Amino acid sequence: MTKQLITAADMEAIAVGGAYLGTGGGGDPYIGKLMARTAIEANGPVRVVQPEAVADDALCVPVFMMGAPTVMVEKLPRGDEALEALRQLERFLGRKADALICVEAGGLNSTIPFAVAAATGLPLIDGDGMGRAFPELQMVSFTMHDISATPLVHADDKGNSAIINAVSNLWTERLARVQAIQMGGASLVAAYPMTGAQMKAGILRGTLSLIKGIGETIAAERVAKRHPGVALREQFDGRHLFTGRVVDVDRATTGGFARGRAVLKGIDGFAGRTFEVAFQNEFLVARGDGGQVIASTPDLICALDADGGLPVTTEQLRYGLTVEFTGLPCDRQWRTAKGLELAGPGYFGYDHAYEPVEALNPAA
Repeated sequence: MTKQLITAADMEAIAVGGAYLGTGGGGDPYIGKLMARTAIEANGPVRVVQPEAVADDALCVPVFMMGAPTVMVEKLPRGDEALEALRQLERFLGRKADALICVEAGGLNSTIPFAVAAATGLPLIDGDGMGRAFPELQMVSFTMHDISATPLVHADDKGNSAIINAVSNLWTERLARVQAIQMGGASLVAAYPMTGAQMKAGILRGTLSLIKGIGETIAAERVAKRHPGVALREQFDGRHLFTGRVVDVDRATTGGFARGRAVLKGIDGFAGRTFEVAFQNEFLVARGDGGQVIASTPDLICALDADGGLPVTTEQLRYGLTVEFTGLPCDRQWRTAKGLELAGPGYFGYDHAYEPVEALNPAA
């Protein structure tokens, strides 16, 4: 990231870029942008540092939202829950955090760390744990590097908080998810406390720079009256999966997730064809005519409004909306045996084997 100090004005690009890379999940970009802007305007800009600039014995902590993104649209956070979770984790550990981490890309989870960094004066590390967004807490690169999610603290808008210690990151997900549901379907979290050395081994580098760049590309293409999808696919070796109009959405908030599917009728070059995308907070599988898989987790399925060119999240899908879907290759760690065990199609109960999006959709 060429600009090491992030101001309130930068949050528009970061929120939009995070929403695109968040594959339909990671929370509403508008809410996160407002939280970060308010904190930066009150406390000053946020320092973004490279992983190598952090001492090996530093305490690094991710802060994020856990729960169904649909909940956050209707039940706004109070604003200080993530900071309260961090403070309680620090008290439990008996030491202060030295740096903060963004756990995933997403409209909300890419911006919450900026709000907490501004409020605390702590630096934010240029990287994350996913390179996209995934629905479950254990689905991070840190798990692949044997970094424990606990102790975990989460807090809600009513002032409740809880500390969890668990035997595995999967058990942390199970226990924390139940509590998040009782907290109203979503909570703000501080978890995965790690040393600087552990962070350097496990983090996916450069994500914040990537997110900001994506947001700037989308803004520039819109100003030039071009749809941003073309430029983004060229930049990231993406594949144009399809463009379609939503004709049916089956969506429910259950078990702490927004689960469902959307059916779209193809338009423009895809006219006469029917497509389906399945999601659990994030878009997980896209299928074409006859049910054939055209993109699948852990690769990224990214959505832009076909008219306005802004990212579309799963909670924004509605009848009549025209959406352009792009498939992007995931970080190489997700294509390893460990990565596919954590977030491949088999984990979510799909019966198809994973194939890279570029193999399913050869370039013309």
